[in-house]
Amino acid sequence: MVKRLISANASEVLAMNGSALKQSIKASEGRTILSENVVTHETMDGVTLSEEAAAFGADLILLNTLDVLNQVILGLYNGEESFATAKPHRDGEIIHHLQKLVGRPIGVNIEPVDSNAKMIEERLEIPVGRMASTETIQEAEQLGFNFICLTGNPGTGVTNKAIESSIRTAKENFSGLVIAGKMHGAGVNEPVVSLETTKQFLSAGADVILVPAVGTVPGLDDAELKQIVELVHSNDALVMSTIGTSQESSGASYIESVAIRNKIIGVDIQHIGDAAWAIQSPIENIYALSKAIRGERHTIQRMARSINR
Repeated sequence: MVKRLISANASEVLAMNGSALKQSIKASEGRTILSENVVTHETMDGVTLSEEAAAFGADLILLNTLDVLNQVILGLYNGEESFATAKPHRDGEIIHHLQKLVGRPIGVNIEPVDSNAKMIEERLEIPVGRMASTETIQEAEQLGFNFICLTGNPGTGVTNKAIESSIRTAKENFSGLVIAGKMHGAGVNEPVVSLETTKQFLSAGADVILVPAVGTVPGLDDAELKQIVELVHSNDALVMSTIGTSQESSGASYIESVAIRNKIIGVDIQHIGDAAWAIQSPIENIYALSKAIRGERHTIQRMARSINR
């Protein structure tokens, strides 16, 4: 039996495989927090954004804008706080190094870009090292990521069809957790979430279905999300609600309201995104989210627990 994530030490967490991590999150009963950050943003004082998020209560860390074929995480190595001084690391140890510093499972956004997507905004071109493919997913496996997140940044042209296909590729080439879904439209004219796409993602093998948090995208209400949560749980998968619409900077009262509302609906993981200042959520909002869904006791334990345990 695994230990629940909110009570596990760093050594216990980092020893978990994908199946154990999934069970550990499930055992935490809706009290797991994932914080996303942009690794290509310059940092202050040689501290990564991942370390900051972990210090304020995040259980899982998601890296955005990381090119897995040319890995740069600003602030991770001494003297590499900016692109002027940073260089891609090719020894295969960059993610292991970050895991040791934060004592948390680390994941990466890999984007299932659809070149045929019908765009409703200007398409943003991204490097192939950020796009979902057999090569990038295999590289994520070699680098030692604990999970991957198949989703899209604004304007990248990620479609639900491409996500479904990438889930199948991921399950064949990656041993960690596979999270899949949309936080917002990603510039494409299609529904962000539905029961039908959820069924397709589950059939493809997704471990965690990513959905927008109620209160973040127009038209998604409690009843619709509740149906999706019930469907996912009946298929032995998990649900992650996401705040990825710049509202991660909307203030503690908003964060607390969304947190409780989505916990009542039954989500397993609550994500707080990186769009506040285009880097990550304000650290005080990570703390507010943590206190709202699990109280001060577990919030302080997570913040204070040594990475050396």
